[in-house]
Amino acid sequence: MADFDDQGLFFSDNFSIDDNQSNAGAPNLHSIKKKFKEFLRQFHTENFNYKYRDTLKRNYNLGRYFLEVNIEDLGSYDETLADRLTKQPSEHIQLFEDAAKEVADELTAPRPVGEEEVEDVQIMLTSEALPSGLRNVKSDAVSHLVKIPGIIVSASGIKAKATRMAIQCRSCKNVIPNLSVKPGLEGYIMPRKCNTEQAGRPKCPQDPYFVMPDKCKCVDFQILKLQELPDGIPQGEIPRHVTLYCDRYLCDKVVPGNRVTVLGVFSIKKISKPTKDVKDKAITGVRAAYMRVIGIQLTEDGRGALGCSIVSAEEEDLFRRMAANPNIYDQLSSSIAPSIYGCEDIKKAIACLLFGGSRKRLPDGLTRRGDINILLLGDPGTAKSQLLKFVENVSPVGVYTSGKGSSAAGLTASVMRDPATRNFVMEGGAMVLADGGVVCIDEFDKMREDDRVAIHEAMEQQTISIAKAGITTTLNTRCSVLAAANSIFGRWDETKGEENIDFMPTILSRFDMIFIVKDEHDKQRDMTLARHIMSVHMNAGHVIEQPSDGELSLELVKKYIYYCRTRCGPRLNAQAADKLKRRYVLMRSGSLQHEKESKHSSGIPITVRQLEAVIRMSESLAKMQLLPFATETHVNEALRLFQVSTLDAAMSGNLAGAEGFTTEEEHETLLRIEKQLKRRFAIGTQVSQQNIIEDFVQQQYPERSIMKVLLAMIRRGQLQHRMQRKMLYRIS
Repeated sequence: MADFDDQGLFFSDNFSIDDNQSNAGAPNLHSIKKKFKEFLRQFHTENFNYKYRDTLKRNYNLGRYFLEVNIEDLGSYDETLADRLTKQPSEHIQLFEDAAKEVADELTAPRPVGEEEVEDVQIMLTSEALPSGLRNVKSDAVSHLVKIPGIIVSASGIKAKATRMAIQCRSCKNVIPNLSVKPGLEGYIMPRKCNTEQAGRPKCPQDPYFVMPDKCKCVDFQILKLQELPDGIPQGEIPRHVTLYCDRYLCDKVVPGNRVTVLGVFSIKKISKPTKDVKDKAITGVRAAYMRVIGIQLTEDGRGALGCSIVSAEEEDLFRRMAANPNIYDQLSSSIAPSIYGCEDIKKAIACLLFGGSRKRLPDGLTRRGDINILLLGDPGTAKSQLLKFVENVSPVGVYTSGKGSSAAGLTASVMRDPATRNFVMEGGAMVLADGGVVCIDEFDKMREDDRVAIHEAMEQQTISIAKAGITTTLNTRCSVLAAANSIFGRWDETKGEENIDFMPTILSRFDMIFIVKDEHDKQRDMTLARHIMSVHMNAGHVIEQPSDGELSLELVKKYIYYCRTRCGPRLNAQAADKLKRRYVLMRSGSLQHEKESKHSSGIPITVRQLEAVIRMSESLAKMQLLPFATETHVNEALRLFQVSTLDAAMSGNLAGAEGFTTEEEHETLLRIEKQLKRRFAIGTQVSQQNIIEDFVQQQYPERSIMKVLLAMIRRGQLQHRMQRKMLYRIS
């Protein structure tokens, strides 16, 4: 106490001492906070638009206590301040929020009675800097501001975290108020001993403190899981993930499947539970990385591709000239997998799939999809998988998967238990991650029937409904499906007809175009094809500086597709709609004849789904030219593509049994045969195929209809067959 009344000189350096003159070179926190306040008050753009001051006042009065700040604006005002915010964000963001709170107090005074206390203001940062990949963020980026693109694959529920809390001793009831808790996933370490000493009382036991919930100040927070973009994953590598911590107004901004760019503080947390194989001492100092989110931006409604979203003025002018070219449709189709010979109509259909039609939201709240689905069905060795791989690369958002290696949960969505919190979280599958693009499913016929049924809703309604473990929600799957499959016998057998296909009518009707790809033997075609393949292999190592005449580069096609999909949404004009209506009536009445019509007794109708498929193809053809309306020319080409794909396959009998592809007369015949089969043979009996056919042929039934009924009953599980010298059926 000797120095208690020692006279001395005390001063405050809050306003006069510069940062360079402060002790040991450390920046003065009061001076930095003052600069942040000056930035919010004084920064303006042209015509003296004080955007941050006005936005802060407007948001505060509306009860939205946050402010979005662009780092480039801060850098143009004070480059040193922006540099400190980037390199030391943990300390400076708190100063920035304190400054914003004080400025909001000045701007909104006087406030109404009862609202005298100023609310905390959250600062959200945005940046125009190029993002860095998740694999490039190493330990040297800890506690720095980083920008990472990715896909949200799971999201937890909203929880509460204390920012200020009070603790109380169970023994002596001593209260320690207003304790500050670090932001992020770090908590507060409770003291092991009570620091209160009272005479005549025993010491308090160890670990005496508990949290007083009614005296805590809490904020909302949410845990997200970010997966790196498919473009940045090396071949054969597993996608990497990082945990995101969002609080306050950043909660509930994104859902699984959204493509986002995250700006945040790269932080570390202590590993709570060591692995069984490692001793506690061996992991001392090891920390797990996570990101404390400061700003999150959805990439074009969360569905666009990051690399295509920025279109310069020169590129936009180039795209306008390309759209004005009358041959743009042929150019685009010839640029689809140019190394694959032939398949002109399939390439044109894929071009329509990449551009897509127009998604429509009706006044009653229902939506009609604009994405086109295509099925390639046929022989092996016909470049189906190569076409799928090319579409994955050229689509702005593309996901490739194989049917045999995909489950229903992997394609749609899964509900999993978080190992840390033991709560259920939802993770999106391939179709959710391909939202806004194309999902390519190879070996579609090798999928289990239950897994194929799971994507029915995703293909037509473009949503996935989840009702599991108390989670009831709907995810968007606004993507096209390009599937490739082989026939049931490996190769297409002309003598078997519809037996080549092992698909249910419900899944076939959801494809807008179905192509039968056959490996036909033609000497002249084989010679040309062999010459083309030899040329591809001989010139594989050469760099092609200039594409062939009419072909466009892969990057240009990819960016043009993204530009057209985001800028154009055409509709049918009156003349085109009237023409399509007349043609639809002709198809339904059987007036439209096919060159193979003679094999059938009457015309084959089409359903409303196929009519909508022609409308979507017409709109995609108009979208390629950036036209607001689809004309009769577009409808004619869409009808031609539909004719050479689905109608040809249907009218040749290859898709008999699919929805809308069976005549009424034949349908009645099939029902009569099925009823007689059930009456004649008891459950559990075995009978040979030859006996069944001979029995029904004597009743004047065609053999083709009998085989169709047997195949349909096998699919439904009513018949079980086993191959011997003769076919045996077991009625079940």
